Amino acid sequence: MAAELSAHHRRLAQQKREAITTAATELFLDRGYDGTSLARIAEAAGVSKSTLFKRFPTKAALFEAIVTESWQRDAGDAAARPQTGDLRSGLTTVGHRYADLVGQPGMTALFRIVIAELPRFPELGRMQFQLGKLPYFTSVQRYLESEHEAGNADVPDAASAANQFLGMIANYVLWPRMLLTDWNPAASDIHDAVEQAVQTMLARYTPTRRPDPKPER
Repeated sequence: MAAELSAHHRRLAQQKREAITTAATELFLDRGYDGTSLARIAEAAGVSKSTLFKRFPTKAALFEAIVTESWQRDAGDAAARPQTGDLRSGLTTVGHRYADLVGQPGMTALFRIVIAELPRFPELGRMQFQLGKLPYFTSVQRYLESEHEAGNADVPDAASAANQFLGMIANYVLWPRMLLTDWNPAASDIHDAVEQAVQTMLARYTPTRRPDPKPER
């Protein structure tokens, strides 16, 4: 019984947390970061101010949580690097995970908030980069380094390669959404965009196999 109550309380706490971050994201978009108070967020989320302040004593702490949760959504899959050994398979896995991540509506909203508020609140941009973008980028860089070290890829500059790969995908999945409110590519088109990015990476970074030397006579 105690375990059931504990699980029930955890579910309620998670539901309240999600209600708060969802309400905050919507209000930041609608009213701006500066024009949104924690009290207004609590009202929109349907929680008491004491409940919100206990979890997020400042707007900066709340925004930090939004950034972290947005980039770590489905972290059980997205944060795990593929096993080294098959470059095509690994890149395909990474590419589709990234397309799913940046294609979610919440990610578009997050980027819009940061871009709109950046001149007045540069710390929001730093949070987005340091807590979200950079850790994810680094995980992809480390994967490419592992393939290079294993001899499965010729990637002398894994940072540049990771930037190229993620950039090809984001350029189709994310960035058009920033300017076009009706941009909503079909799942098949997103799949094709990822596959094309994988093919480009394979063409550039698959190691050239030298022929085995002929045995001496």
